[in-house]
Amino acid sequence: QHSGAGKANQYFLRGFNLDHGTDFATSVDGVPVNMPTHAHGQGYTDINFVIPEFLESIEYRKGTYYAETGNFSAAGAANLVYRSSLDKTFLIGVEGGDDAYYRAVFGASPEVGSGKMLVGFEFSSSDGPWVLAQDFRKVNGLLKYSLGSDDAQFELTVQGYDGKWTATDQIPLRAVQGGSLNRFGFIDPSNGGETHRYSVVGDWQKRIGSSKLHASLYAVDYKLDLFSNFTYFIDPVNGDQFEQFDDRRIYGGEVTLTQPFQLFGINQSISGGMQWRRDDIDTVGLYLTTARRRHDTVREDSVVQSNYSVFGSVDLRLTEWARSVIGARADRYEFEVDSDNAANSGKAHDTLVSPKLALIFGPWKQTELFANIGQGFHSNDARGTTITVDPADDVTPVDKVDPLVKALGYDIGLRTALIPNTQVSVALFHLELDSELLYIGDAGATEASSASTRRGLEVGVVYSPLAWLIVDADAAWSRSRFEDVAIGSDRIPNAVESVVSMGLALNHPSGFNGGLRFRHFGSAPLIEDNSQRSKSTTVVNVEGGYSRHGWRASLGIYNLFDKDNNDITYFYESQLAGEPAPVGDIHFHPVEPRTVRASLAVTF
Repeated sequence: QHSGAGKANQYFLRGFNLDHGTDFATSVDGVPVNMPTHAHGQGYTDINFVIPEFLESIEYRKGTYYAETGNFSAAGAANLVYRSSLDKTFLIGVEGGDDAYYRAVFGASPEVGSGKMLVGFEFSSSDGPWVLAQDFRKVNGLLKYSLGSDDAQFELTVQGYDGKWTATDQIPLRAVQGGSLNRFGFIDPSNGGETHRYSVVGDWQKRIGSSKLHASLYAVDYKLDLFSNFTYFIDPVNGDQFEQFDDRRIYGGEVTLTQPFQLFGINQSISGGMQWRRDDIDTVGLYLTTARRRHDTVREDSVVQSNYSVFGSVDLRLTEWARSVIGARADRYEFEVDSDNAANSGKAHDTLVSPKLALIFGPWKQTELFANIGQGFHSNDARGTTITVDPADDVTPVDKVDPLVKALGYDIGLRTALIPNTQVSVALFHLELDSELLYIGDAGATEASSASTRRGLEVGVVYSPLAWLIVDADAAWSRSRFEDVAIGSDRIPNAVESVVSMGLALNHPSGFNGGLRFRHFGSAPLIEDNSQRSKSTTVVNVEGGYSRHGWRASLGIYNLFDKDNNDITYFYESQLAGEPAPVGDIHFHPVEPRTVRASLAVTF
């Protein structure tokens, strides 16, 4: 990622540069994290509020084939699930390492009344390897109370997160090659931001006969104030820094019912539900700033965005070797924009029905085949659905965007455990998107673009020769192209074409544990004509530790071979101080150099 540790991460999947989550739906305990109509980017997904020690599982999916996943799930989805309690009553952990990195975590799981309480706290700080210390400070708190039995359960979760940082944004290659700028240097020392996220979630599950009823409600208070400068001094007087401000409240909920039944003498299942979400955005604004002080307002809006969804699926086992999952969802979106320019205010709405179908054949000799087809979507920024004039000059006419953008996906593949101690999966995928969202570096924003098509191959292998050792490897190749544009100008910027990940994890009965991870991102086009491309990035991380009697000590080395690779690369025009005009150039954010960190934790 490219703008400081406190900002949402960059995601890549199936030929997408998903930016900060545009087509990858993320939720925590079923509560959606993606932010529509966000100040920095559509679908913005910041999971800095998650404390990893308290996660129980991650439910991970690819593609448009699941009825229960809606907005932003064209490429895939993940749901992070918190534990209800710790294995022991208390957890205390500390970490430290290079670049003034410090972290402390505390957890407790006492019995309270007839239920259990999970208490979690995390504090971390880091300056990073940058010439300009990032001074990242993060505080997280978690309180989760669980009550009930196997037949009925209730959970109440309260979370809070505050973060603050200084950012070294991407920098121009010409300045580094010319010797005027360190690879870890900066142009504007006042970039950075601060953010918070506070939430309350109530979750209730009950068995009614053979059926299972689940309901949840949530409320989130969120704010981000982000300062960036990607083009430096095109404005030689004030500089090019801009502020993106987002202040909102989110309310939502979900009700689902799952009912087993019998057909052809075989157990089947049907499920369905409703989802609701409302984003009350008091202010979403873009301002021109110098050293974090506003000198002009580009645009400032208040937005109310609501969506209502119903979905259902039937899991049918037709024979002992064939089953299908037939599903669909219907989504209704309503937008109301109150802009500082009345010409860009207004209301819009859209409705979309998305069918899904999965076919699974097997297993034969521990092997099964599958084929999937499904429609998904992402919503566009509400401001784009009512816009009529360019907010940069309040005169130039601008076309409105479609509120909802369809995505149609196909998969075929196989999964097998035919080889002893080994699981292999192979999938061919194809995805069509009616409109692409592109990151525009010189504006610090995203804009809708042409339709696109992605297709590719994914291979995954997991090998466990011993009970305490797992070796895994994943490789993916993809082809990403714009549609309805001239051949030779149809590349999608930052669409990575190959990814390889390999690793091993060990947890020996003697107490020794650890792992190694190799990750490779191949080259990618940086502009549509493919004349500028990023270089590949390869990073190896390793960690080793020892656990005994509730104690665990570990040492990690990240970027083991100290590679001078880049986390992210863009190509656009910028202007440095003293330059007479903007210059088209590669701009990059480097991978952090070799970093060593040690940790110590105890549970009791």
